[in-house]
Amino acid sequence: MSDPHDRLREDPDLGPLVETHGELTISPAEDFFARILTSIVRQQVSMASAAATRERLFDAVAVTPSGVLAADDETLRDAGLSRQKTRYVNNVARAFEERGLSRTYFEDVDDEAVVDELTSITGVGEWTANMQLIFSLGREDVFPVGDLGVRKGMASLVDPELTRAEMSAYAERWAPYRSYASLYLWRVEEDIEESVDEVESL
Repeated sequence: MSDPHDRLREDPDLGPLVETHGELTISPAEDFFARILTSIVRQQVSMASAAATRERLFDAVAVTPSGVLAADDETLRDAGLSRQKTRYVNNVARAFEERGLSRTYFEDVDDEAVVDELTSITGVGEWTANMQLIFSLGREDVFPVGDLGVRKGMASLVDPELTRAEMSAYAERWAPYRSYASLYLWRVEEDIEESVDEVESL
């Protein structure tokens, strides 16, 4: 298989971004559970707000499924979670504990099945599931068209009139490295690691 950066350097849209930002990499998260909690915290809030809440939450509880489930709602709310996100965090912790979810659990599971499993948890929408494919599991060929940052990048780089379906079709040219393409699309507008808008209705 060819190197993703060599492939993307040859692309007229993404090539200049590879030269500007260098060889961006994708690797599995060391702690899948902590990573998905971070995505829940980041739903529909600014990066600054999410970072502050994440720090308070991770200071307040043991960042494990059992640690979260052992905490009462008041502790989670005091960390900055809304009532809704408090429910979501508990739902995720319960699912991880009861189903044994982990990187190993998903090792031989295809992307679509991972999304199906994760979105069966109330509080995890397609955006959050796709973020786990890329940032928790290190999957290389994910195109999260539901992400606002990706759509902004496509609109600026390719055509502002593209629909989501047209964006997905256009992105086929970047397979099997669409996750890498997404890293560069996020940097068309601003240099951020991950967009923060949860666009799924949870």
